[in-house]
Amino acid sequence: MRKVIIIPARYGSTRFPGKPLALLWGKTIIRHVYERALASEIKEVYVATDDERIFNEVISFGGKAILTSKEHTCGTERVAEAVNILGLDEEDLIINLQGDQPLFPSEYFSLLIKPLLFSSEVHISTLATPIKNLKDLENPNKVKVVLDKEGRALYFSRSPIPYFVPSGKEPLYLKHIGVYAYTKGFLDKFINLPTGDLEISEKLEQLRALEYGYKIAVTVVPKEVLEVDTPEDLEYIKTLKEEGL
Repeated sequence: MRKVIIIPARYGSTRFPGKPLALLWGKTIIRHVYERALASEIKEVYVATDDERIFNEVISFGGKAILTSKEHTCGTERVAEAVNILGLDEEDLIINLQGDQPLFPSEYFSLLIKPLLFSSEVHISTLATPIKNLKDLENPNKVKVVLDKEGRALYFSRSPIPYFVPSGKEPLYLKHIGVYAYTKGFLDKFINLPTGDLEISEKLEQLRALEYGYKIAVTVVPKEVLEVDTPEDLEYIKTLKEEGL
């Protein structure tokens, strides 16, 4: 069984054009993400991109990159094309790591794939972390998730979930960390599923899997994973580094 990390990266981000090539502490963001992935126990790492500038940057620092179509509407489709180019088998494990997570903890990769190794009932594995402030809870860009007793996702939402009735027990609110693991066989099934109604409503691709009855295991980790969505996010991360936090 091969274990492969694929990092989808595109140049034309609406909120931050050219984001993968933006500099952070003397290196591009895509290089930080790649090196975090390479520091894990999984040594087969590729960047899947539709842009020759990103492709050339990855090659320049000794990384591996795959040029994919410009027609993809999401990172999952880009990952699927890259996986087929690589000729992976149905049982091979794939990690879809976002290209805007330069601080992703390398130790999280083993936690991410563990549910897939020990349960045939799990189709997708992902991560979440406790929400520590009201601002994140109310921010629609911070996706929330609720779990069943076995640690599997019941629902993802941009709204604060579950609803808290003050007379009841205050819940543990969880923020979803946008990284996924699945087999190549499941990925092929997933990208051919019709778009789900809940997915359209919330603009959350993972809801498609839940709508069609697939199981998503969620491992709760203690550390937040900061993402670079905007230039302001990048400046914030730079500040944290400078302060030694």
